Amino acid sequence: MRNAPILDERALTEALTAERAAGKKIAFANGCFDVLHVGHIRYLQDAARIADLLVVGVNGDDSVRLLKGEGRPVMPAGERAELISAIRGVSYVTVFDEKSPARLLQLLRPDFQCKGTDYTAGSVPEGEIVRAYGGEVVIVGDPKDHSTTAILEKMR
Repeated sequence: MRNAPILDERALTEALTAERAAGKKIAFANGCFDVLHVGHIRYLQDAARIADLLVVGVNGDDSVRLLKGEGRPVMPAGERAELISAIRGVSYVTVFDEKSPARLLQLLRPDFQCKGTDYTAGSVPEGEIVRAYGGEVVIVGDPKDHSTTAILEKMR
């Protein structure tokens, strides 16, 4: 089994155009994935069941720092993307620099935006964007019992 390709936005857009032409449905999931844990795996593998392909957006280093604070990320974006690319069910990986995947969702227009159970379909910040182009927001994964922040606190 090969790892999923890690593509820049242009290459990913071209790949997804070809996949759509072949009739494939596309799901999208995103996150910081700073210290990989079982909650991340369950979230992504559940998201992979939603459609034919799963695209994962990994927050870039600057956006992780903005979202999580100083000292984060623990691992650089390239390494985090490589780990995500090795997870069964992930089809494509890309790194994005904004705090929110809104612009990327608008560009890629996946059929499904997958978010974790710490959200409801109505509370997903980018949900309005996804529904506006005809996509659907789907909640996936197990209960939010795991977090990188908790793991790092425990390690300290």
